[in-house]
Amino acid sequence: MQNSLFIYNSLTKKKEQFIPLHPPMVGLYVCGPTVYSDAHLGHARPAITFDLLFRYLTHIGYRVRYVRNITDVGHLENDSDDGEDKIEKKARLEHIEPMEVVQKYMNTFYRNMNQLNTLHPSIEPRASGHIIEQQELIKVLLEKGYAYLVNGSVYFDMLAYNENYKYGILSGRVLDELQSNTRILDGQDEKKSPFDFALWKKAAPEHIMRWPSPWSEGFPGWHLECSAMSTKYLGEEFDIHGGGMDLQFPHHECEIAQSTAVLGKEPVKYWIHNNMITINGQKMARSLGNFITLDQLFSGNHPVLTRVYSPMTIRFFILQAHYRSTVDFSNEALQAADKGFQKLMKSFDTLNRIKPSSESSLDIEGLRKKCYEALDDDLNSPILLSHLFDGVKFINSVADGSEKINADGLLSLRELFSTFIFEILGLKDEKTAAGDEKLTDDLMKIIIGMRQAAKNNKDWQASDMIRNELKNAGIVLKDLKDGAEWERSEN
Repeated sequence: MQNSLFIYNSLTKKKEQFIPLHPPMVGLYVCGPTVYSDAHLGHARPAITFDLLFRYLTHIGYRVRYVRNITDVGHLENDSDDGEDKIEKKARLEHIEPMEVVQKYMNTFYRNMNQLNTLHPSIEPRASGHIIEQQELIKVLLEKGYAYLVNGSVYFDMLAYNENYKYGILSGRVLDELQSNTRILDGQDEKKSPFDFALWKKAAPEHIMRWPSPWSEGFPGWHLECSAMSTKYLGEEFDIHGGGMDLQFPHHECEIAQSTAVLGKEPVKYWIHNNMITINGQKMARSLGNFITLDQLFSGNHPVLTRVYSPMTIRFFILQAHYRSTVDFSNEALQAADKGFQKLMKSFDTLNRIKPSSESSLDIEGLRKKCYEALDDDLNSPILLSHLFDGVKFINSVADGSEKINADGLLSLRELFSTFIFEILGLKDEKTAAGDEKLTDDLMKIIIGMRQAAKNNKDWQASDMIRNELKNAGIVLKDLKDGAEWERSEN
């Protein structure tokens, strides 16, 4: 197992050697989406960033418990303690139940994540499924004097916390700065201090999403869910907490305060934050109305898009920038990413067709070392890609006869490219996948035609045999008035 990975810790503001608390197990918690609309390009960045981290940690020998939460309650408008729940507001606008909103956009999110070839987390808990755990944390905070009850709502007492601990260790935001930048909100007069935040909110009569509690019928605050779920699934102390840079304040600061107040110690060893995707220099976000959904990118159905962009083009676009740097969207940048991705895929195809010679002129182990060094240096995917493109130049030189590679070198280079391109970076050859799907469709048309011919000849035995053999192969036929259609079995 390698032990040379260095990652930038947002808590200490420096690169640190990654040493897990309980090797070979690594606990990784990542803030997932609030599911009230379709996933957009900005959501793809953390998904791919932490997929890369998950893949690389697994590759170098760690067992990773990757927990990504789903926020389906308690996230109010403008990230405040007042206003309407984002999911409840969407339910009201679409005239459906809040959990219908959640399921609808969860389905889209999962489909998009599969298209981007991100691996599934080990556990994906929902906030609404952990109300009891959140209430138990509130009880402890009340008992320790770090929370107070007002009119059925419970608030975190920031001044009490700051007497024993220091708020702002992640973002550097101190209480004086916090107070000067806090907006005056309706209902804020029930707080002791404007920078206290809600742990539990008493539900207004019109509020749909509510649960019983010792304090009122209500719902948990947004920040509380991550403290409850990370503790439940990863323990009181765990290795890595990740999310977008926009979550550092207030979400992650509040999470640190809650957990530290309950446990008496900081819960997370390494904090990792990806930077934003921007459009015209401004953060791409639903709240700003300047976002492009992943489905729109994959279909080309958006006014600013000049063409369709495939999921792997989007993945490559994100990976070609370091996760801590901003990435500005443009059609030109996406088209350049597509050219780079296609060049990489073409070189791997060329590599599989090259005939070896008796000698080799490439230091493959030197190239391999550089690739690992790039990822060990805070997951530097753009440097990794630059090394892989050095390999691409060599492959093209071998193909035109100006360089040579022997059989062992060819095998080693294929393994290197396969490992870093497909296993670690998570890219895949979309032409191959599309070609396989088309071939399957074409073969199924032939088989269905053969079965229909058997039925026309009243050869029921042959017709039933075709149906049964397809079923055994995981294909279900559905007879229609004018033929048949097929689908893959879910079993």
